[in-house]
Amino acid sequence: MYSIGIDAGSVATKGVLFNGNIVDSIIIPTGWSPKGASLKILDKLIERNKISRDDIKHIIGTGYGRISMGFVDKTITEISCHAKGAYHLNSNIRTILDIGGQDSKVISLDDKGNVINFVMNDKCAAGTGKFLEVTLNNLGIDVRDIDNYAKGSKPADISSMCTVFAESEIVSLLAVGKKKEEIASGVLYSIANKSYSLLNRINIKDNIAFTGGVASSKELKNILETKLKKKIYTSSNTQIVGALGAAVIGFNLK
Repeated sequence: MYSIGIDAGSVATKGVLFNGNIVDSIIIPTGWSPKGASLKILDKLIERNKISRDDIKHIIGTGYGRISMGFVDKTITEISCHAKGAYHLNSNIRTILDIGGQDSKVISLDDKGNVINFVMNDKCAAGTGKFLEVTLNNLGIDVRDIDNYAKGSKPADISSMCTVFAESEIVSLLAVGKKKEEIASGVLYSIANKSYSLLNRINIKDNIAFTGGVASSKELKNILETKLKKKIYTSSNTQIVGALGAAVIGFNLK
């Protein structure tokens, strides 16, 4: 038997087919319809793995778009799902930093993978994937190329964490001759500083997992490790952790 976890985020919708291990995973843009993206994920996982709905034990929805998933067996908060997903990948994890498209969160776990405590960022996009995307658009840099620009560059001082004000600040930095590489590095340092402050709002326990789309930046991971003086664990696909956790929960439901 299988379970499916679907995580409908503000930017991307992720799905995982699970049978005790990850069988398959899919990531697509959420677009204007979280429900439509979630149904597309479900259909794709079933079709390309040549299974039927009868083979699926439970379908679990999570993420901000979970309220639109009338077709799932159960919806669960992304806090619980990220905890289960990260713990499944590495049972030594006790702290999770997740940076998504529109919010950031830090989650503290016990030795069974249960949530002890969590904190989330303010109601703005400061230090999130949207902040990174918008600021890099001003530099003409694709998000996927951020590490190539930022690595080894002296970071420009970007004082504003508000996306709107940071855009203006970047324009000013370019006007006074700052290089794109320096500004790109400065953007990552700004996100690291915001994340560091968020992490310090809870009791940080080793080991630390970094999840979400932004966690694919190795340079940001290195900056955070230097600031924390701790090693950080990332998976090969940082975006599917919430969907994986939903699938793990569904697989273990009676």
